[in-house]
Amino acid sequence: MRTISHRELRNSSSKVLHDVQAGEMIEVTNHGEVAAVLVPPSLTPFERLVAAGKVRQPSDRSVDLRHLRRSQSTSTTAEIIADVRGER
Repeated sequence: MRTISHRELRNSSSKVLHDVQAGEMIEVTNHGEVAAVLVPPSLTPFERLVAAGKVRQPSDRSVDLRHLRRSQSTSTTAEIIADVRGER
């Protein structure tokens, strides 16, 4: 990930935005501290988190959780959470 100052962003915003649109992620600093991260619009929220280093890809991709069948419960979400926390 490339880092630029806010001055560079201001002076060459057209080129910076072109680079972001082409897929590059760019950190923008203000007085030496990161103030913003420019990411391509095609990234999903999860992909943005991965790129920022806040989450990591799963090591085992053999299970696709999107295809699990939903089940119904007689308990409410609050009751389930209380049970998991040992508050029941």
